[in-house]
This record gives sequence, C-alpha cells and structure tokens, in this order.
Amino acid sequence: MTAEELPQSNSQPMQFENGMALGTAQRWCGGQYTSILTKAGIVGCGIYDLETPAEFGQAIAIVKGTPEKPLCVPEDLLDASIVGMTPQAKELGIEVGMTGCEAVELMLKSNP
Repeated sequence: MTAEELPQSNSQPMQFENGMALGTAQRWCGGQYTSILTKAGIVGCGIYDLETPAEFGQAIAIVKGTPEKPLCVPEDLLDASIVGMTPQAKELGIEVGMTGCEAVELMLKSNP
C-alpha cells in the first residue's frame, strides 16, 4: 500500500459566533464521515450511534446525508437538519429540525 492509498483524515479549526470548534473529515475506499467537535459534544453525520454515547453521558447530535448528497466535510453539516440526539444534547437545547450550525452554537454556548 502506498501513502496515496491510505485512508484520509483531516481536521481544521472552525470559527463560530460562540467560539471555536474542530471540524473533522475521514474518507476511505467506499465511505466517509464528518463531524464538528466542540467542548461539550459532537455534531456529526448519521454514522454516529446515539445509544452508546448516551450511556456514557455524551452530547451527540446527528444530521443525515443521502447517497445522492453524502456529508463529506464539516461544512456539509452546517445547513443540514438535526435528525437525532442523545438526551445530553437535548439538555443543551438541541432539537430535531434545527440546523447543525445552530446545534454547534448551543454546544459552544454551554458550560460542560
């Protein structure tokens, strides 16, 4: 395997109204996922399971792409609608239907 054939993993700081977060994107042959990591939790794509992080007290909110429009980079999460969350994310005010950007802002505003 050459370096060009390895899976890709990228991260970048992202500025929001309520602070900074870390955007991440991972890609491999046949798949990808992306997320925005804040001090309080994660806004991510539908690859994230909600049951396990809820058990560990983690705030996770997810948006869902489609095969026609996959979520590949953190910026893809910003305008997408939240479709699910852990109870801990709900406690931060995150609701189904709000945008990923709104969810990130609530996480950044919180004091974990």
